[in-house]
Amino acid sequence: MKTQTRVVVIGGGIAGCSTLYHLTQEGWSDVVLVERNELTSGTTWHSAAQVTNFGMNQTMVGLKTHSINLYKELRDDPEYPVGYNHGDGGIRLANTEAQMEGYRHFASMARGMDVEFEVIDAQECARRHPLLSTDNLIGGLWDGNDGDIDPASLCQALARRARQAGAEVYRNTPVTGLTQHKDDSWTVHTDQGDIDCEIVVNACGYRVNEVGAMMGVHHPVASMEHQYFVTEDIPAIIEAGHRMPLIRCPISDYYSRQEKNGLLVGFYEQDCKTWGMDGIDPNFVNALCPDDLDRVMDVLEGAFARMPALADVGIKNVVNGPITYTIDGAPLVGPIPNKRNAFCIIGLRAGLGEGGGHGWMLAQQIVHGEACYDTWCIDPRRFTGHANVEMTALKAIEDYQNEFRFHFPNEHRPAARNAKTTPLTPALAAEGAEFTVVNGWERAEFFKPDPDFHVTHGFCFDESFDIVAKEVATVQNAVGLTEVNGFNRFELTGPDAQNFLDRMICGRLTRKEGRVGLAYLLNTHGMLKAEATIANLPASDRGPARIWYGSAAAAEFHDMDWLQSNLRDDEDVTIRSLTNDQTILVLAGPKARAVMQSVSREDWSAKGFPWLSVRECFIGYAPATVMSVSFSGELAYEIHVPNASLYAAYLALRGAGKAHGMGLFGALAVDSMRMEKGYLHWKADILTEFDPFETGLERFVKLDKPEFVGKAALEARYAKGPSKQLVTLKLASTNAAAHGGASLMSKGKVIGTVTSGDWGHRTGLNIAYAFVDPDFTALGTTVEIDVLGTLIAAEVIDKALYDPENLLVRN
Repeated sequence: MKTQTRVVVIGGGIAGCSTLYHLTQEGWSDVVLVERNELTSGTTWHSAAQVTNFGMNQTMVGLKTHSINLYKELRDDPEYPVGYNHGDGGIRLANTEAQMEGYRHFASMARGMDVEFEVIDAQECARRHPLLSTDNLIGGLWDGNDGDIDPASLCQALARRARQAGAEVYRNTPVTGLTQHKDDSWTVHTDQGDIDCEIVVNACGYRVNEVGAMMGVHHPVASMEHQYFVTEDIPAIIEAGHRMPLIRCPISDYYSRQEKNGLLVGFYEQDCKTWGMDGIDPNFVNALCPDDLDRVMDVLEGAFARMPALADVGIKNVVNGPITYTIDGAPLVGPIPNKRNAFCIIGLRAGLGEGGGHGWMLAQQIVHGEACYDTWCIDPRRFTGHANVEMTALKAIEDYQNEFRFHFPNEHRPAARNAKTTPLTPALAAEGAEFTVVNGWERAEFFKPDPDFHVTHGFCFDESFDIVAKEVATVQNAVGLTEVNGFNRFELTGPDAQNFLDRMICGRLTRKEGRVGLAYLLNTHGMLKAEATIANLPASDRGPARIWYGSAAAAEFHDMDWLQSNLRDDEDVTIRSLTNDQTILVLAGPKARAVMQSVSREDWSAKGFPWLSVRECFIGYAPATVMSVSFSGELAYEIHVPNASLYAAYLALRGAGKAHGMGLFGALAVDSMRMEKGYLHWKADILTEFDPFETGLERFVKLDKPEFVGKAALEARYAKGPSKQLVTLKLASTNAAAHGGASLMSKGKVIGTVTSGDWGHRTGLNIAYAFVDPDFTALGTTVEIDVLGTLIAAEVIDKALYDPENLLVRN
């Protein structure tokens, strides 16, 4: 066994084998995989092994397409062919029009990744799958590339190819410990000896947290018992003369695929069960949990009703084994938070179907620093300190119970709520707040007119539309107040703090005390990495001169990792997180200044506190740090308050606001207003797949700076010209927004993809942002957007639709 290598991958299932293989494809051959037993001896061996192209976003569709193409190549390898039933087709069923709307959106989204789905009616479902009953069925989504694969031969084929490229695989080699050294390298301790390496990858399936504990981290991954059975031969399948398509049924919570001349039928029962919460037997290898078909009888009855032939056939065998889930159901693939040279590829509940793509994404990140797609939807850093084992288990149960029921826009499911709250959460709830969740934080989405008000979840504008319009009108004509909790906030101090930040951002750094600026950080490829508000706070009785770095709530771990990983040994900078210590109150509207003047002794005039200023003060008697910035386009103040004083500041502002017609507003109103201003959302419109010039942020780039991260790569990209360009469009539609991922079309060809869409209540426009081919960026250009299966005319318009000169925020 080697004693030194570049990368050690721990775990020999689909995650580990795919990662090892793809590392060799990216040019790294000095890599090793260690497995405590035999390859595929964990969840992989008993997987139902379905391989679909369906994904909830374009990144997921892209990695699944890579899996399918790779698996077809392995199937056709004459030296070691893999058993792969590709192209059987698959149907996701629906019995509501809202589900069908969702399928039409997903078909539009997939088209942008060169994947064709088909939305079909109930009769066509039955024609393609003759065992189906059409009772209580409207239709479904057809995936022509659906199929299933043999897990063992797939993993062996990947390991074989990796070995041929120079990698080594050590079976029956349990890892007993991990030691990280001062230079961030690792020693992997095994019962066969130690291996020194640069990088460690945790690919340990349901044993993920056994290895996590060895490096002092906990991963938000929990296991669920999952059962399926295989039937005896079914005559109708033999008579059909073709393989049966796969079925995924959100109506009755089951799936099926052909297995020889019978069916493999799996269940997602409501009375589900977690597994391994109190530890896992070391001898649980190639093992299963006890059968428990009584637990799935309600689901089985629904499957019998949908496929009556099941009621007349015997069961050959039952499989009940653990599968892993994360808090949101998507895997964790990428850097391990707060660790150096440590990565993970875990929580792969659909591991066989997606594993080829997941390993591809991870290998690119390890070798190149980024993948070809923006991978935030699977990034391990999207969860922060709230992601404990108890929460993960509750969300895993909820996700298991809703396996085939996708999330609707603005749908927030109830499990494990109130993980992060502020002193205002109950006060806002008493005011009628409907809450959304942002990185675990409960944030007001809109304010209900009465306690019994509920929206109908779907992809069209819902009952909250008029409520949001009123909230926007209050902000536009008087003054509104909202809480923005969880906003990521770092405090940078030290003699090198200014120069460090100047090196990190691609534009001019705001250096003057008492001033605020917007900045963008790039990765080493010249692509957008982060967006930050930089505020220079002068020395005061609250502390020395310091810099506040503010970014999106979800960016807490992501941005801290990026800043710390780029600190040089000779730079004296301290970065301290204040994210969980302070909360923002946003006061916005033409009467905001009058309210501020009523609660604070400072001069809040346009001259005394101009736009992009920051000062420390008191709101009533609550200490606060106030910035003159606006995400709404109205005169606004961001009021940063320590959580201990938050309620006092809120009461002071509410009291003073009565005389000025103050109302509360929520996140939906903010989103509507920011789109009218051309303001972007991180990880919706600001993606690592595009550079700042392509994203329309050229005013924040200064190529004449002597140095910044990603400069050389950005210069090279700039010389080549954009591959895509972000534009603003208005849609000729009033019933639905263009949701992220929808395809832009011209003459039947996909020419772009929507990133955000919403109704602008001040402008009366249905607005969308989209990345499009450069030939379609001129003002007045007309295209079509596939919105829920209907092509809607759209026109390229100015980015800043509301107060383009920023007169309101300046005056």
